[in-house]
Amino acid sequence: MIRKTLGKLVFETLNGWTYDINPDALSEPKQILIGFPHTSNWDAVRGLALFNILDLNYHVMVKRELFRFPLGQLLTGLGCIPVDRAKSSNVVQQMVDIFAASERFTLVMAPEATRGKDGEKRPIRTGFWHIAKAVNVPIVFMLSDSTNKKGLIFGKIMPGDSIENDLKEIQARYAEYGVHVELPEKYQ
Repeated sequence: MIRKTLGKLVFETLNGWTYDINPDALSEPKQILIGFPHTSNWDAVRGLALFNILDLNYHVMVKRELFRFPLGQLLTGLGCIPVDRAKSSNVVQQMVDIFAASERFTLVMAPEATRGKDGEKRPIRTGFWHIAKAVNVPIVFMLSDSTNKKGLIFGKIMPGDSIENDLKEIQARYAEYGVHVELPEKYQ
């Protein structure tokens, strides 16, 4: 109850945001939730607040270097999972193991992750798809609409046999909301 109240305080009262959630999008006990666009660290703060309002058992991957005292305990309490980004092949297996050990688990990812130093938009990273495919969970779509101060969770797909087809579907679904998702060149 405290987390939900704090979430409403941060999301609605202090930031003046509202949200619209498609209940079917969050109908599974396990899922990967991806969010676009990722424009600032405030997207993460508002996202965490919204996840508390929705009472999601959410988790976010964070580089392990941040898990030093005293920040480590706080990050763990916020649902963060330490990962070694230098060993990306192990990250998928690490997430597969965590999903398998959990009854309810929502992994939240911002596939845009890092922008170029000059603000250039880079292609998305595809690790979310590989994890979803390996654990057979849906990929849920979230949108941070800064113009209208609204958070949306509006749909989902199950990963199919073709990453290219799935990425193009994700790109098309976000395009309906005016958000361009830049795909890696080999999937364009």
